[in-house]
Amino acid sequence: MDVSIKVLSLVFIFLSLLFTFFLFTVPTKKRLSNVLIACFLIVTIIDLSVYLYQDYVTLPPYLEMLRIRISFLKSPLLFLYILSVFYADFRLRIKHLIHLVPFLMVIGVLLPRFFLADKAQQLEFFDDYHNRLEIIFIGFLGNILMVTYMAANIYYAVNYRRIIVQNYANASALSNFRWIVQLLSVIILLAIITTVKDALRFNPDANDADLARLVMLGGGILFISWVVLKALYSPRLFTGIESNIKSVSISTHANPKDSATIERIRAFIEKEEPYLDASLTIKSLADQLNMPVRDLSTLINNDLETHFFDFINEFRIRKAMRLLKNDSQGSLSIKEIMFDVGFNSKSPFNKAFKKYAEQTPSEYRQSTGN
Repeated sequence: MDVSIKVLSLVFIFLSLLFTFFLFTVPTKKRLSNVLIACFLIVTIIDLSVYLYQDYVTLPPYLEMLRIRISFLKSPLLFLYILSVFYADFRLRIKHLIHLVPFLMVIGVLLPRFFLADKAQQLEFFDDYHNRLEIIFIGFLGNILMVTYMAANIYYAVNYRRIIVQNYANASALSNFRWIVQLLSVIILLAIITTVKDALRFNPDANDADLARLVMLGGGILFISWVVLKALYSPRLFTGIESNIKSVSISTHANPKDSATIERIRAFIEKEEPYLDASLTIKSLADQLNMPVRDLSTLINNDLETHFFDFINEFRIRKAMRLLKNDSQGSLSIKEIMFDVGFNSKSPFNKAFKKYAEQTPSEYRQSTGN
């Protein structure tokens, strides 16, 4: 089984290095995102490299300890990467140095009895590694760190989705959200496998621990392969939003609806058809209506109790239904109608159509006799 672990480690590290090279060299407007995820992969490579060299090379004790503890940088790097994906104007600032604190804290804890000790004492420290108070504390701190950062990642993902549906009418704007949800799901699964693997080191049956390592490395290979495919097939995945765009809190108080303004907005949209622009945002619509963005957002979210995303798609689907109903010759394909009414992807169009018409576009066309 040792050979299998080494082979899987080699494959994972090779794929990760190739993808890291790609991330550092590919021309892109989102270079910071690429650098952050590349650094995350480099830290992971360093963490897993032990499976390759442990039988052939003995590192100095202080380097081996640094290799083990560099994993404390993974959660901060992933968090910063997610922020850079979500927000188009994200930049690294001095304040982000705070994310180095957990790693520096760990080094500080190990400083008196390990890093300031001589080599003989460092080797003795490793002999009783898992029973050392410092290591027990660091393990506890690592678990808290992982849970805290994962909670922060989920919070920002939920907030990002809320902002998107309140400010954008293009379903592709949610691609970042779906990507991050998928990424977090896979990383959480790998984290659970890693936790099980760490727990099994206390099991006298070494085969269980080796099996957990194989599963972890196999999952890592699938993960990096999946990320590479995402990069190849979705090169425009990462667009982001401006960080100064905020979500609007829906009021819980019963306020009288501004019916006149709502009717004016609906009449304008029906006549001018701004929804035909697939990239329509609440800001661009507010500019056309000559009203503040916040007022328009409040009307849609509070008075109409819906989101801008759904509000605009309702007009698009109505237009699509009219085109399908009036196209007696069947000269327009459903795909052409989809593009004509402001959608740029089949799946969101079908989903929105079924939501409003309770039928698929094909079923609706057949029901009208066209």
